[in-house]
Amino acid sequence: MLPVLGRDGGVLGLVDVFYRSGALVLGGGHVVLPLLEAQTVQPGLVEADTFLAGYGAAQAVPGPLFTVAAYLGAVTTAPPSGALGATVALLAIFLPGALLVVATLPFWERLRTMRGMRQAILGANAGVVGLLAAALWDPVVRHGVTSLAAGALALAGFVALLTRRVPPWAVVGGCAAAGALLL
Repeated sequence: MLPVLGRDGGVLGLVDVFYRSGALVLGGGHVVLPLLEAQTVQPGLVEADTFLAGYGAAQAVPGPLFTVAAYLGAVTTAPPSGALGATVALLAIFLPGALLVVATLPFWERLRTMRGMRQAILGANAGVVGLLAAALWDPVVRHGVTSLAAGALALAGFVALLTRRVPPWAVVGGCAAAGALLL
């Protein structure tokens, strides 16, 4: 019903985009990146560079990656945007998960002891690994690493994170500064 009501854009259109993305996510925020890109960049609601900038900013702050929805809602080219768009997008992307928790909480103790349910959760977790790899490749690597210099900078940032000697906020800030100077 929501896709039909939100067909003409506006608040319901924005709710539809982010609610569907939130409802299709299993395993964490990075899995939602290809969905959000397909729903915001491809129809022209957000430019590809703006999308990647929002992803980078979301990585630099603590908290769930879903907060990128607030950024995307704020910068969308169609109304609502700004603070209202950010609020609508953020609430809509978190709503499916919240509804699922509320719906399953009374049954959780029984569900988690069922052998079939445990196996389903293990299978879903294995599938998430593939989805995370796909989310890393598209849009992050495919659209974000556009030159040899950008690839070298991304690799240097990754190595810095692996050493755990440099705090993540410093890696993000350093890579952003280096990117501005070099790219």
